Amino acid sequence: MGCGNSALNSKKSEKALKAALVIQNWYRGYRARLRARLQYALAIFESVEYADEQSQMQLSDFFSFMLENYTQIRKDDPDLSNQLLENTKDRQEYIGLIEVPDSYDGPRLQFPLSFTDIVLLVEAFKNQKILHAYYVLEVLFQTKKFLKQRPNFTHVKTSSSKGLTICGDLHGKLDDLFLIFYKNGLPSENNPYLFNGDFVDRGRNSMEVLMILFVSFLVYPKDIHLNRGNHEDFMMNMRYGFTKEILNKYKIYGKKILQTLEEVYPWIPIGAIIDNEILVIHGGISESTDLNLLHRIERSKMKSVLLPPMTGYSTEPEKKKTGAIIMSGIITSKDSSSEQLPKHEWEQIVDILWSDPRGTKGCFPNTGRGGGCYFGPDITTTMLNKYHLKKIIRSHECRPEGYEICHDGKVITVFSASNYYEEGSNRGAYIRLGFGMAPEFFQYQVTNSTCLQPLHQRVSVMESSAIRILKERIISRKTDLTHAFQVRDHVKSGKISVTQWAFSMESILGLNLPWRTLSLHLVNVDKDGYVDYMSSFQDMRIEKPVKEAESAIIETLYRYRTDLQMIFNIIDSDRSGLISMEEFRNMWKLFSSHYNVQIRDSQIDELASTMDLNKDGSIDFNEFLKAFYVVHKYEKSNKSNT
Repeated sequence: MGCGNSALNSKKSEKALKAALVIQNWYRGYRARLRARLQYALAIFESVEYADEQSQMQLSDFFSFMLENYTQIRKDDPDLSNQLLENTKDRQEYIGLIEVPDSYDGPRLQFPLSFTDIVLLVEAFKNQKILHAYYVLEVLFQTKKFLKQRPNFTHVKTSSSKGLTICGDLHGKLDDLFLIFYKNGLPSENNPYLFNGDFVDRGRNSMEVLMILFVSFLVYPKDIHLNRGNHEDFMMNMRYGFTKEILNKYKIYGKKILQTLEEVYPWIPIGAIIDNEILVIHGGISESTDLNLLHRIERSKMKSVLLPPMTGYSTEPEKKKTGAIIMSGIITSKDSSSEQLPKHEWEQIVDILWSDPRGTKGCFPNTGRGGGCYFGPDITTTMLNKYHLKKIIRSHECRPEGYEICHDGKVITVFSASNYYEEGSNRGAYIRLGFGMAPEFFQYQVTNSTCLQPLHQRVSVMESSAIRILKERIISRKTDLTHAFQVRDHVKSGKISVTQWAFSMESILGLNLPWRTLSLHLVNVDKDGYVDYMSSFQDMRIEKPVKEAESAIIETLYRYRTDLQMIFNIIDSDRSGLISMEEFRNMWKLFSSHYNVQIRDSQIDELASTMDLNKDGSIDFNEFLKAFYVVHKYEKSNKSNT
């Protein structure tokens, strides 16, 4: 009897074990599928982000073209040239007449600043107070004054009793900065920090982040260190949000703040060297990176990565008499050689601000971003050996865990903005360094929820957001994609293979993505594996400001809307938001000529005239561009959830 029960129990245990293994294997597969979907979503976000940056970098060619054709612009439109001719204002002219009213209930800073002011700012910003323009401008002028005394590379020493905290990109995410301070303490002479660039853009609180960092630097100039990132650039700010944030928060003094910022950015150091062993730069290196040269470069001449040295700049006498060409506050001198870096020096700074590490040996152009390079482990080893260094710490790339170690431990990426693409997309991190000690990594993730959402919910939200962004890219190239599909549809059936569809998507959009996998989310595929290629554009359309306009015109304007907005923001020097019809026409002609955009002048005139509702000869260009947006009729149910 006992033996029978024992055998029965053994069989039950065996069944239970098999069932547990089945459940365990299913769960592992389920988690793996979720992780794969998460990786696909992150790949979409990253590819679109880098494609935008590539487009931004390509604008540098246009601005060179614009300035090199300046004589012609001046002849056609003298008012435009006058807007580009200004002089830098001094501190007294900017803040001498600004008064802080008694009704102001935000933080009131006391100069010279002290630790109390850091605490005051942090508490005020937690309560969503806005720092008055008077204090913002004073902080900016003081920061510029102190930064001018700093070398290109800050040399930092750690000790057994005093380590160093290194933070990566913050991108205006104030809650992440608060969480870092909560976990690691406020900056002080006993708690030094190094912030490795990209303080601003993308996030909603870039001004607050910048003010906390600058005030901390002014209070502890020997213990708080700042490196310049590729977003400490006034042209980048126009595209990625900081300019808009400033103009929204400081409607009266916004222009003054922007112009002062343009003078501060170039003075931020371009790197740091810790204990003569660790190089800290925002982006990376290239095979031609020369630290000795970078130590000597006049970094203040690096106004913007989008204003490269102008090789074809005219030097005729009439041009020299005009003084300085200024673009939204940044000066290109009448003697361009004295105010611009030589091309090889400019490229050196672009490399350290924009480059990314890769596992492949060698150094090759960073085609993803359009600036800097991809550098392999051999390039890292050669450079470190040459300058007797041990590691590179850099930022610049969102990493799922907040940090990443590569090149046999010689390159560390740290990224401090959590939830960068979407809620739950990534963790943030910072590094603690002590003398002679291995780096310590601290991770976190800001959330407003009392508990973290289940993984499947977070993945679904990210996936939906990523697909939506990708669909907007697709609809902006509808004409080109349709033509590419039809070329491969030899029998005119309206269908092509998934492989043909994927090849067309990658070649037209220029996004290196797993298109075959993404086809499940983007198009209708029949049982034989053929794609109804016109379903690529289902459920969405670009809103047309003029019903009769050709779709190709709408797509072109939508595709270049951000570039055009930047260009016209430069023209709109008084920040009124209004552009004259003549300015619109002249700059469009220059833009279309440089980019070889095939739209007739009469078609642009028609669109512009339609937007001139009150027929006063000017258009609200921001409203004009807002007319071009993608309408999603409805969000399809997520196929992968079934």
